[in-house]
Parts: sequence; C-alpha cells; structure tokens
Amino acid sequence: MNVYVRKEFILFCVSGTIVTTTDFSIYYVLYHFLPFSVAKGISCVCAGIAGYLLYKYLVFKKNQHSLEEVIRYALINSLALGINVHINSLVLSQWHGVFVALIIATLSTAVFTFVCFKWWVFASPLKEGVPFMWWKWLPWRYFVRNAALSQGFLDPIKLISQLQNFAQPSEVAAPTELIRSGVVLHARGLMNSLAIQHNLDWIWPYWVECQYDPRNDAFIPRSFSLTQINLTHRNWTALGVPGGSEFPLVDPRGLVTPFYDGWSIDVWIIPNEGEPLIPSRALNVSQKMLIDDNICVVTEIGADPSISLGSSQLKLKLKAQVIGADRAPICQLKVTGFSGEKADLVISLRPYNPEGVSFINNIVLLKDSPGWQVNGENLVLFDRPAHRYVFSGYVHGDVYSHLSSIENKEEISCKVGMASAAAIYALQEGESKEIIISVPLTKNKIKKELYGYYQAHAQLEWKESLQGVCVLQIPDDHFQFLYQAAIHIMVLHSPKEVYPGPFIYRRFWFRDAAFILHALLCVGLKERVRLALDCFRARQTVQGYFLSQEGEWDSNGEALWIMRQYCEMTGNVPPLKWEDSIKKAGRWICKKRLSNNLLSPHAGLLPSGFSAEHLGPNDFYYWDDFWAVAGLKAAAFLCAAYKDNGEALHFEGESNSLLESINQSLRKVEERLIKPAIPASPYRRMDTGAIGSMAASYPLRVFGPNDQRVLNTVDFLMENCLVHGGFFHDMTHSGINPYLTLHLAQVLLRAGDPRYFRLMTAVAKLASPTGQWPESIHPRTGGGCMGDGQHVWAAAEWVLMIRNCFVRQEGEGLILCSGIPQAWVDKKQTMSFGPAPTSFGDISISIMPQDHSILVKWHGKWFKKEPTIDIQLPGFKKVRIIPATNSLELKVEVSSDRSSYTAV
Repeated sequence: MNVYVRKEFILFCVSGTIVTTTDFSIYYVLYHFLPFSVAKGISCVCAGIAGYLLYKYLVFKKNQHSLEEVIRYALINSLALGINVHINSLVLSQWHGVFVALIIATLSTAVFTFVCFKWWVFASPLKEGVPFMWWKWLPWRYFVRNAALSQGFLDPIKLISQLQNFAQPSEVAAPTELIRSGVVLHARGLMNSLAIQHNLDWIWPYWVECQYDPRNDAFIPRSFSLTQINLTHRNWTALGVPGGSEFPLVDPRGLVTPFYDGWSIDVWIIPNEGEPLIPSRALNVSQKMLIDDNICVVTEIGADPSISLGSSQLKLKLKAQVIGADRAPICQLKVTGFSGEKADLVISLRPYNPEGVSFINNIVLLKDSPGWQVNGENLVLFDRPAHRYVFSGYVHGDVYSHLSSIENKEEISCKVGMASAAAIYALQEGESKEIIISVPLTKNKIKKELYGYYQAHAQLEWKESLQGVCVLQIPDDHFQFLYQAAIHIMVLHSPKEVYPGPFIYRRFWFRDAAFILHALLCVGLKERVRLALDCFRARQTVQGYFLSQEGEWDSNGEALWIMRQYCEMTGNVPPLKWEDSIKKAGRWICKKRLSNNLLSPHAGLLPSGFSAEHLGPNDFYYWDDFWAVAGLKAAAFLCAAYKDNGEALHFEGESNSLLESINQSLRKVEERLIKPAIPASPYRRMDTGAIGSMAASYPLRVFGPNDQRVLNTVDFLMENCLVHGGFFHDMTHSGINPYLTLHLAQVLLRAGDPRYFRLMTAVAKLASPTGQWPESIHPRTGGGCMGDGQHVWAAAEWVLMIRNCFVRQEGEGLILCSGIPQAWVDKKQTMSFGPAPTSFGDISISIMPQDHSILVKWHGKWFKKEPTIDIQLPGFKKVRIIPATNSLELKVEVSSDRSSYTAV
C-alpha cells in the first residue's frame, strides 16, 4: 500500500469512528423519547449522511455531485451490513469469542467498504501508470476472464487493456455523461431495429423512408448493425417562444414533434383513386422558416406531376408555430389540404419522431371536444370534429392500413407502445380545407376563442427579446436570412442557461455556451448573456472546477474568457458575486497543470483528457491549453477590476508560464514534423484533429494573425480536409462541419487570406431550407449525420463570421470592413451593421459603394477614449484612421489595377 492510499485509509478509519460515534450518540439521546426502532432508524440515517460527507470531502476529496454516487454509496453500505452480519455469525459458529467475532467482522467490512468507496463509489482518479488497486487486491481479473472465455467471449480484461493503449493515460477514460447519452442513443437504435425493418408497410419519418430505400443515396446496409440510427437526415427545426423550455420540432417533411423525444403528428391526403400524398415519401416538397414576428415553419407538399392527373392536384400546406406565453405555450399546426377530386385529409398520430420510435401506449378520443388524449396526459385538440376516427395497435399494423375501417372505436391501448390513430376529414372535389391542431405544452387549459391573444402574446415576447439587436443590411438575401434566423435560434435556445440544440443536445456545456454567448454579446443582447453567466456558479465545484461533464479541461478557460468578454463589451465591472468563483476557477487551472520539470513534450501543459470530444482518443490536447491561457488572462483582467492586484499578477504570470510551456512543446513538435505547425497534441501527426489547435488564432488570439505555425496548420487543413468546400472532420463526426468550417474561415479572415469567403459561401449552401445546420453533414445526402439536427453553435458561428466581416478587434484597436467581399461591393448597394458591441464601446458601420469610390462611415459610442481604427477593405490599402474622424472615401483608380484612398 503506497503512502497516498495509506493516508486515505487512516482518514477512512478516523471517519468511521466518527460515524459510529454519531450513530450511538443520536440513538442514545432519542431512545428516551421515541420507540427503539424509530430512534435507531433516525440515528442510522444521520450517521449515513455524516459518513457520506466525511468520506466524500475529507477522505477521498471528491467534489463532483451525482445521484449515481449516492446510490452506489447506499448500495455498498447495505452490502457491508450483510457482510458484517454474515462474517460475525460465521466466526461465532467456529469460536465463541464475541469480541473476536466483532473485530474480524469490523475489519473485513472496513476493507471491503474502503476498496469499494475508493475505486467505485467515489471513483478516485487514476494516476499515470497506476492500475486499479482492487485488481491487485481481489481476484476480479481471474473471475471475469474465465466467465467470459467459458461463454465463448473475448477476454474483456485483455481487450480493455489493448483499447487503453490507443490513448494517453487519463484521469477520466470517458465521461459518464457521454456514456449515458450513447447508451440512450443506441437503446433507441435497438428499438428502431426491432420495430422498423420488418414493418416497412408503415408510414415512417423521412429519414427512415430514405435510409431504408436501396435506391436512395442515404441507404445504409443493416447486416451487422445491432442498432439502427438516423445517420443521413438528422435535420429538424425548433419552434418556441423566448424564455420557454419546450422546443417542438419540425422535420424536413413537416412532421411535428410537440414534446421532447415524444410522438409526432403527420398529415396525408388519400384520394379515392390514385396515389396518396404522403409527405415523407413525396418528391415535390418545399420548406421555409418565417421569422417576421414569430418562428414559423411552412412546409408545402405537392404530388409528383409525373403521376396521374388527379393525384397531381393534391396539395398540402403545413404551418407550424408556438403561440402563447413562455409558461403556457401551445404548439399549433395549421393544415391546409386541397384535392382536385374526392379525397380524405388525414391527421395521424405517430409513435415516432426524427430519431425513431417513441412509444404511444394509449390513445383516447376526447368526449368534451374534438381531439385525443395521448398516454393519459397530453392533449391533441382539433378546431373542428373529424368525420371519422380510426385507431390501430402494433399487432394490427399501422393505422394507415385501416383508414377505410368503419369500426366505431373511441380508444386504443397497445402494450408494445406502437399505437397510432387518424382523424379523417372529407375533401370534396376542388375543395380546400383548413384544420387547426393545437397541442398544449403544459397542463394549463386553453380556450379556442383566445387563439388570437395567444398569437399576439408570442409576437410580443419575440419583439421584446430582440429589442436592440444588431441590424445587418447586405446585398445577399441568403446570407441576410441566415444571419436573422441564427439570432432567433440563439435567443430561443437561451431561456436562461444555453442549449446547443433542441433535441439530443438540450443540455449545458461550457464549451458551446462560450461561443453562443459570445455571439449573443456581439449582436447586443447583453442582458440575456448576463442572466446566463449568473448560472455558471451553480455548476462550479468546491475546488473551482466549472463542471458540465467530467474530464473537460477546457471548461474553466471558456467560462473565464466569456466572463471577461461580457465585462469588456458592456463596460461593466464584474459583479461582486462572481469574484470568489473567478478566483477559484483560475486557481483550479494553475493546480491542474502538469509539472514543468517533466522530460516530455507535455511538460507544463494540462493533463491528458478527451478534450472537445471530437479530436480523438484521450491526449494532451493543445485546445485545452490555449483555452487555459486565455482563461488565466481573463482571470487576471477580472481580478484587476476587483482591485486585487496580487491575484491579477499571479494569474498573468501563470498564463505567461503556460504559454511558454506550449511554445516549448511546439518547438519539439517542429523537430518531429520538420515543419512549424500545431497538431492536435504533442504526440499526433497532422490530421483533422488539428482544427482544435486553431483556437490559438480564433477566437482567442493567443498567437498573432500571421503566426507561421497557425498558417501552416490552416494550409494543411485547407489542402487535405475539404469536401464540397467545407471542412470534413474524420474524428467521430465523419461529416462536413459547418461550425468548424467557419473556424477556418475566421483564421483566414484574420490573416487577410481571401479564401475565407469561399468557406463562408460553402457553409451558406449547406444550410437547410429553414436556415439551419446540423452539427455534421452527410457528404452525399446533404442531411445531418451526427449530433443535433439543429446546431445552435453553428448558428452562433455564422453570426460571429458576419460580424467580423464588418468589425473585429486586433490588439488594442478595431479593424473595419476586412471581410466585405468584392461581390457585395459590385452590387452598388449600401451595406450596414450595428450597433455592434466591442471592447471599446458600440459601433455602427455603413459602406456605400458608388461609381468610382466607396464611402465608409462609422459612429462609435466609446466607453473611454476612441480606439485605434484601421480600414482594411479588400482590394484597398490598409488605412489608419485619424482620431475624431468618422468617415473615409476610398477612390478607385479606373486606369490601373491599383486603388487609392482619400479621407473625408
């Protein structure tokens, strides 16, 4: 037993003594007033709580909180009680010494609980090169290996050992949060595999209709796939009102999923003769997002004109939105169906969503109003009664196969969870019919006569939330729409904390939050950012670690960096309630660093970890280190604002020391690669993981805009990692990443490289018809292939890209117009952007191209003195502006290729 473990065991014994004393003392006091069993129960509970706190914080020093940990603690205590009683009885049966039996039972239980507490309950982190101690103390390896081999499985011990060799030793092999989400995802995939492939006569969502069709580019063979997951069309668009917590989804064919991971509503037209109009199978589909006064998704579906004349006159229009207040929202779907001949308009309740199966066990027809109650809780309301209602369970197949049924059912129950239902409305020849479907997203009652009020309330919520937002005017309608859509999506997904997606990413990460909040800040939504930052402290451990998931060594740097951005760009001093949190976060980074005395390329860096999840196996990622440098500089800035100059100097010194360690590491990398560059880690060759190292340039500006290591790395990525003009990431994502493509574009823009606009254009083309990007895009289908189908981080990057084209900060000054492309100038239309927050104050910019000149105007509301301002319009020489000037005329010399300028 090494010194560290021995010390813990001694503390464990002392704590056990305290726990026993607590149990006895409370019992001794209470049994005078209460029944013995009640007194003993209370004393055991109190002792258990005291033990949990002592073992967790004093003995094993674990400050992360989790329900699983409490459950494990209770389980081990229960097992220990059984072991204690059993050993005590066993010893007494051999010897009659009560005292001897008590000692043996107590010691055995103590060893058992110590081992389980240390290496399971409180999960003491692994040190480099040190295996789990309980593998040595107990014969787990023998039992596990032999049990597996006896059943014909591979040796799991050997397999795990081999797998670990692919990564650097790390404290956290894989975060519990990622494992949990992976298990949930594949559990759904297993359900999909059991439900879909032998029921292809059902009407399935769009991704299934494509991915299971061998004639479609999205087809994926399923031979060795235990789970079947949407890997080709992970696209959806969220609806909602600002401040709300429910985000109904609309898929590319108009399928509406009102509740998180819930069932959906689909709409069909079934003519008396000819082919039906099924959106998920239709070819003639258009979709758009309207953002005038609310977020609305409009999907229009028409029959394939190549089919018979009658069916070609079938038309559907679906308009989905959320109305009402944030605390009582209503998902509303307005359906307009038209048929050139007699047909049925069918509203169908579907046991799935854009990820696959979502169980419906019970559907009941409402008695007091037209509609259904689903699973005994959720309501689906129609504005008028249907002509017929049809129900079906899994055993009888999809309700689609029973639309002609005349059974007079009023409910269906299905133990499999695949119940479906249809409300059928008759369409006469040449008739257009409108049906409004309302799904209350809370338990609050709604009144149909107040729909107009609900609509107005949602519009007012949006108007107030967008008050003061930075206005863009450019001669590119698509770029303009993407900018406006991105702002709406960011506002929707930041009710208080920030979510990077409405579905599988509807949870918090500091990494995503830093970029999304920065984008919100850059367009003037400062109060929204402050509210989100106020939530950070609740996620900080006692030791100062900003924890969104275990093993993120970048999170402290990101949290501190965005706090500094907020204070700089608002001109506010950091709130006093942040002070302790900021200092603890900075100290955590300092303590987390490895020793500078190590004789290895990772000396002085942060430990090995999984970092940003998509860079590869656990390693010493530079991404973490660059964020730590920026975080420590931010901590120094914030401490200076608190007038704590001692801490400010300490953090500034630590930041410089870490940066020097990075530079020393990169010098060793240069020797190995025979070229200055920044791979993902000191031990990696150049690959797509190097995209993470570009944080040194964007957004952190740790290295200069023309640092050769950065330029060589970005050149490698541009030459080797582009597919269809976008950055294709091999690690995990295995698709084209819009947000990482824009990271490359930002680095190029900062370096004055015109290739930035090619990347911007590629990303714009990759957007869905509703102006959204999934996290990663399938290179053949153009649909999402990884992550959330609506990636809010990507939306944030688009906003930041547009903003930096007009104004960006470099050093202690501002650079204007450096990203305005010639294509926009050639259209001879006024461009403007503002008021845009910067570290020096808000600025509004306008660019007015004329026949032989370009007039640039700006107006700043500076916090203090006017900053240095440079005009760097592409095609013109760089101009350093004279202080107190607010316009510049750039004149084009028609007789030559050169440009000149004149200050006005």
